[in-house]
Amino acid sequence: MDVDEGLLPIGQFARLCRLSVKQLRHYADLGLLVPAWIDPDSGYRYYRAAQARQALSIGLLRSLDVPLSAVGEVLSGVSVAEVLGRVRDELEAELARRSRTLATLERLLVSGVPPVEVTVERRGPSQVVLVRDEAVSPQDIARATGACVALLVRAVREGGLEDGLRLTGLFPVEMGEPIPVVVAAEFGGPAPRGTRPYILPGGVFAGAVHVGPYDQIDLTAHAVLAWCAERGHTPDGPIREVYLSDPARTSPDRLRTRVMVRLGERGLPEDLMAG
Repeated sequence: MDVDEGLLPIGQFARLCRLSVKQLRHYADLGLLVPAWIDPDSGYRYYRAAQARQALSIGLLRSLDVPLSAVGEVLSGVSVAEVLGRVRDELEAELARRSRTLATLERLLVSGVPPVEVTVERRGPSQVVLVRDEAVSPQDIARATGACVALLVRAVREGGLEDGLRLTGLFPVEMGEPIPVVVAAEFGGPAPRGTRPYILPGGVFAGAVHVGPYDQIDLTAHAVLAWCAERGHTPDGPIREVYLSDPARTSPDRLRTRVMVRLGERGLPEDLMAG
C-alpha cells in the first residue's frame, strides 16, 4: 500500500488525538484501535484521519476512569447507557468505600486504635450449612460476603427456618488472591439446596465485640490478632465474624459483631480461661 493514500504516521495521529504513541500501541494490542496499515519492512504504524473520532472517544472515556474492558464494549456496539451506567455504579461504590476508609482514618487520627476488650471462651462444635464465594481483592470482600448472605438466607428460609438465623462469616487470616469467603448458618435439619452441611469446629477462642460498621471490623480483628501475637498464640483456622445484629433493623454505627480467633489448645496455660 502507498503511504500517501491519506495515511497519517503514528506520531502525527497521536498529536491529533491527544494521545501518546505508547497509548496507541497499547490500544492496538488490545484490538481497540487497529492501525490502518503497518509497514511490513519497518513495522511503522499508520492511521487514517477518519479513525480520530474513535481515538478521541477512547481518550475521553479513559479520562473518566472507564475501564478499557468497558471501552471495548462501547466500541463494539453494546448500549452506551448500559455500559456507562454500570461503570457509574462501580465508581459510586468505590467512592462510598473511599469515604468509609477516610472516616476510619480520621477516627484513628483522633483517638488512635480503639481499646478492645479481648475475652477467651470455649465453644462446642456446631452443625451449620455453608455457602462460598471468592473475592478478587480485599476491597471485594464486602461484595462476596453480601452475595453469600443473600444466597444463604434465601436457601435456609426455603428450607423452613424463618427467624432467629445466626450467621457467621469465615475469612482467612492471611490474604492471598483470590480470597475465599464463607458464610455459615446454624441449621438443624437437612441442608437446604445450594448449601453444604458442615460441622464447625469448637475449641478455645479469643474474641472481642465490634460495635460499628462492618467495613471497620478490621480494627477489632487487628486488636484480637495482636492480643494473640503478644501471648504467643497462632490462630488455628479462619477469623470468625458472628453477626449479632440485623443490619436491616440496626443503624451501621450500632451493629454488633463478635470477632473470634480459634486458639490451638496445645500448651495453653491452665489459667487462660480466666483471661
